[in-house]
Amino acid sequence: MSTLIDGLSLGVIYALIALGYTMVYGIAKMLNFAHGDIIMVGAYSVFATLALCGLAFPAILVAVIVCVLLGISVERVAYRPLRGASPLAVLITAIGVSYLLQSIAQLIFGAKPRTVELFSFTPIRIGNSTISGASLLTLGVCIVIMAALTLFVNRTKTGHAMLAVSEDRGAAQLMGINVNRIIMLTFAIGSALAAFASVFYLLYIPSVNPTLGSMPGIKAFTAAVIGGIGSIPGAMIGGVLLGLIETICLRVPALAPFTTSIEFGLLIVILLFKPTGLLGKRRREKV
Repeated sequence: MSTLIDGLSLGVIYALIALGYTMVYGIAKMLNFAHGDIIMVGAYSVFATLALCGLAFPAILVAVIVCVLLGISVERVAYRPLRGASPLAVLITAIGVSYLLQSIAQLIFGAKPRTVELFSFTPIRIGNSTISGASLLTLGVCIVIMAALTLFVNRTKTGHAMLAVSEDRGAAQLMGINVNRIIMLTFAIGSALAAFASVFYLLYIPSVNPTLGSMPGIKAFTAAVIGGIGSIPGAMIGGVLLGLIETICLRVPALAPFTTSIEFGLLIVILLFKPTGLLGKRRREKV
């Protein structure tokens, strides 16, 4: 029971991060490899706010605000001028932004890990199983966030505009949709999700360093590709699947040293049999 809950809670964290990747790719048609470093910025925002006031909830709010503003700024300054450029130029820029954020964090806070203590939880016993309170909180809140995002995309006018831009940017613009505004909003939502992911990640690993977001970002991107890059339900399924596999492997001593290899091996196997991912759709490119 505890392994299942821990795996699901880790999986929904990966799903939150993967949603940022998949929404930006689905709407802006670009891979934002700086997305993992937004998580790091959110974690440092929590650390700095806690150092100033010692209160957890204001620290979480500050992290969300900082990450949203950073996401909007990165889109406006780094990516929007390259809207018509080649995918390779955008990819190189994204990698450059990633290293820039890591370097700025190292200059401000140093390279040493900093301890972050948000909440303390008492383990909960259910039958013969002991379940972490942090896992239950993470699982519950992340499910609510993902349900709210799904409703927003499918039931609101802005969400329909996002779907339209994702389907055909040119046709959406002809219908009067402000494409730049929709893409900016997508970056803002993805960055807010990254901020929440950073908070939940700190409950598992209560320390922050300039490269904190690198591995979670790569694994979340893997989850997005497994589920089908550009598919919101696919990102959720891919994240949960990856979290379960990682947790189960770490609990088996014989598999624990090979956990990362197994995760990326799963990606290769799925792409061999279904190149578009589990829920991805093959798109025809117009010439």
